Amino acid sequence: MAGYDDDLRFAHVLADAADDITTRRFRALDLRVEAKPDLTPVTDADKASEAAVLGFLRARHPDHSVLAEESGASGTGRHRWIVDPLDGTKEFLKRNGEFTVNIALIEMGRAVCGVVLAPAMARAFIGDDTNGAYELPAREDAPLDAKEAKPIHVRKAPNDGLIAIASRTHRDTKTDEYLAAYRVANLMAAGSSLKFCMVACAEADLYPRHGRTMEWDTAAGQAVLEAAGGSVKTLAGAPLLYGKSAEGFANPYFIARGAE
Repeated sequence: MAGYDDDLRFAHVLADAADDITTRRFRALDLRVEAKPDLTPVTDADKASEAAVLGFLRARHPDHSVLAEESGASGTGRHRWIVDPLDGTKEFLKRNGEFTVNIALIEMGRAVCGVVLAPAMARAFIGDDTNGAYELPAREDAPLDAKEAKPIHVRKAPNDGLIAIASRTHRDTKTDEYLAAYRVANLMAAGSSLKFCMVACAEADLYPRHGRTMEWDTAAGQAVLEAAGGSVKTLAGAPLLYGKSAEGFANPYFIARGAE
């Protein structure tokens, strides 16, 4: 892969560190689960993998700010890393494999670099605003290898109907109403940030989200999708941006799509 820059390479390191812990916990039979104040689950895998990623970040970029799902926001640097080392905890607990490790770099409110690693599916997706987007294999107990990266691109929606993708656990009637305005040939479901990546690699065309998401849920997937030529916009048509501290880092509803 040509032009593999330092930020994307470091995002690899972070994803690998989280994956090592998450995969070992996924295999374990004594996984510990707690309920957060909003009643969503959190596991010891969430906590341990996030701690490992934050340790690497503080050592390498002590001047960068960080937003992490379990630890919140810290620092005030111009560069912000958004990390969710176990996105899709419900899918993780169901053991259906649709969970991901999400690492993203934000500059001036934009997701400019991202890695989404799906260890149980042996797939990883990377991208930045300079080098484009790529898929590479995520082999068990082995780090990601940039030499195996293959370019991915969004596709133009086919005339015979879109392939749409929606959340497996957060499907809502507003999403169904939105999709009713389109010619949809197939509607798939997936968990975690995989939905962005399936649009990025031309396995789907449209991912509308009318439910609650947080910045750590979307940043890495958005970076990959936009690097592949797609877009992520609010319902008003504005780019989905980051650093929304006044909103508690919650996102507005958005539409992710391939080529327009």
